[in-house]
Amino acid sequence: MKPYTATIPKTGVDYEMVPIPCGEFTMGSPEDEDGRFDDEGPQHKVKIEPFWMGKYEVTWVQYEPYMITPVARNKDGSPETITPDMEPVDITSSPTAPYTEMSFGMGNGEGFPAICMTQHAANKFCQWLSAQTGHFYRLPTEAEWEYACRAGTDGPFHCKPEELGDYAIFDPTQIRTGYEKVGTRKPNPWGLYDMHGNVMEWVIDGYSEKTYEGRKDGLINPIDWPTSLYPRVARGGSWYDPAEELRSARRIFSDEAWKVLDPQLPKSIWYHTDAHWLGFRIVRPLKTPSAEEMEKYWSIGTLDEG
Repeated sequence: MKPYTATIPKTGVDYEMVPIPCGEFTMGSPEDEDGRFDDEGPQHKVKIEPFWMGKYEVTWVQYEPYMITPVARNKDGSPETITPDMEPVDITSSPTAPYTEMSFGMGNGEGFPAICMTQHAANKFCQWLSAQTGHFYRLPTEAEWEYACRAGTDGPFHCKPEELGDYAIFDPTQIRTGYEKVGTRKPNPWGLYDMHGNVMEWVIDGYSEKTYEGRKDGLINPIDWPTSLYPRVARGGSWYDPAEELRSARRIFSDEAWKVLDPQLPKSIWYHTDAHWLGFRIVRPLKTPSAEEMEKYWSIGTLDEG
């Protein structure tokens, strides 16, 4: 496996992927870690298969070709009309246009991370990108995300706590007003940028405070498949958070309140939130799953109401 740069067809927009080796790590945090929550334990050994991960969080320049599409859409994002000459990429569900500028004034030009999408929207971007490129992309699992974030380390962060400002965009003094362009801080030991801070990142898993209870050591790529719309897991903390929220083991769970000011009119069950600190990054597993498995990853966001 090698790092690679690819171009999204018909857009001229590039994205970079970093290889993540297979291995085993200790998931969760020790009981004496500062800022720890009970849902981060008990610690357990997890085995991870190899995959590629986005070097950076998905940016507006990469996300907007999916979000802004010339195909007329129903409220749920599906095409109003499907014709024989339509490309598979056009049939993929995507958002209808929001009524406000989605970055909330923080910047949506090249290099700024895309924000405010639901987990469903992030999943459908992965499906769209897969249709565009012929490679299978999805959100990371919670285990894959923590493994990649730690990058062989076992402390609260992938760096020394006193060096966090060199690696992460966060808000220790509660005066920060927005995110920054991706990649402006140092990468972790495996070459991934902004795994701590800048924007929080969706993963595929549903949330339970008891997820780790009963897990045995040696599980391979565990996934806690969602069974309801809320809550779902996000990782990494954001520009809006203090340092303890950025820890490698910290688990954030989604809430319906994230959609109170949905920047779409009428409100979108499916695609938008006003969570201006929330984004995502993509992964590509080395082993390509079956078509049925792909669809499961891409469609879990529509459980219950969406």
